[in-house]
Amino acid sequence: MIDRRLFLGGTALAAGVPLLGAGCSTHSAQPASASTGTRNSGALPVSVANNSGRFSDEEILLYIVGTDLTTDSHCWVDPTGTPHPVSEDDNTDDGYTDYSIPLDSLPEDMTLPFMSGRIYIALGGKLGIRIVTDGNGNPALQLPSGWVEGEPGFDVLHDSVEFTHNEDGMFCNTSMVDQFSVPIGIELTGQEDHATGFFVPGGRDAVFETLAADPDFGDLVFDDLRVIAPGHGLGAGRFDPAYYDPYVDRVWSHYADTDLVVTTNAGTFTGRVEGDELLFDGGVEPIPRPSTSDVLFCDGALAAPNDGITGPVAAIVGAAFNRSTLLNHSAQPTNDPDGFYLDEVTNRYAAVFHEHTEDGKAYGFAFDDVAGFASYVQDHGPSAFAITLTSF
Repeated sequence: MIDRRLFLGGTALAAGVPLLGAGCSTHSAQPASASTGTRNSGALPVSVANNSGRFSDEEILLYIVGTDLTTDSHCWVDPTGTPHPVSEDDNTDDGYTDYSIPLDSLPEDMTLPFMSGRIYIALGGKLGIRIVTDGNGNPALQLPSGWVEGEPGFDVLHDSVEFTHNEDGMFCNTSMVDQFSVPIGIELTGQEDHATGFFVPGGRDAVFETLAADPDFGDLVFDDLRVIAPGHGLGAGRFDPAYYDPYVDRVWSHYADTDLVVTTNAGTFTGRVEGDELLFDGGVEPIPRPSTSDVLFCDGALAAPNDGITGPVAAIVGAAFNRSTLLNHSAQPTNDPDGFYLDEVTNRYAAVFHEHTEDGKAYGFAFDDVAGFASYVQDHGPSAFAITLTSF
């Protein structure tokens, strides 16, 4: 069973040049320093340890950007932990902002305010973050497109951590939903101690080598720089847009005369394929036959609205497509990782991360949290958040 979270995720970043999605949380928060001039009352200590072995602290830049939960507007955070509203006037660095915090000048008492966003970590260069005007006329963050050749920062090793920090707690994860470049582990201390995202020794090299040698996924590897997600590989002409078609055809044929039973927090729902739709009982909206893009982005036919009914069912079906478990298990979700990614047609990009992390968890696709396999941790009484750049 899963409980879908409103979270800042890679599925919202399918466009070549993404805008940060505002309003990722519906929780209220306490007054922040942007309006009071004092440190946010919900300040959470955050630290970053550089164990990369390849870059010194002075060569590493941090960017903390997202949505200020007190104002529901886009913000950036300075070294004191203070959030500031973004402005197009911030585009002073050749048309881009410079919200960077050098790691060697990160204060020991650095904190995160109440916000939902990302901490980008760039090694050896700057990232291109631009402020633009959104559809409502408000200033908005245009985030780095690490999968687009020629975009500013493409040639810079960088990765990010996603988080929502509000009065209910800290909710955070590492992510490979869009791309993978730098191995990052996170630790969250609070009511319990949590850690995830850490790779086994040599794990990063194994990821690059495995995917580079794969006839279907090899074009997603850019030297030793990064691996882009196969969904983004579609737009770049680096991945077969019909890759999942044979598996979808088999699934559609199988469930034309077999029940697919999906269990969520809201109950159990039974579905059958009729024509080009997978139809469930219980008020679940029909799921059309998905394309390869729909599967990889967990969007389109597999979009999961935050409605408590269709959303959880679509998320579970999307995860089963990516893990290729639908033909072996008519009851979903399945929770035995030994049965994941075994079909000839499967998301081997996601699979390789799970294979080389210490806890077997990773965010290789947008619904990788189904059955608890995402590199995600949370705590309702957080006291500290630590990020570690591991050796590579």
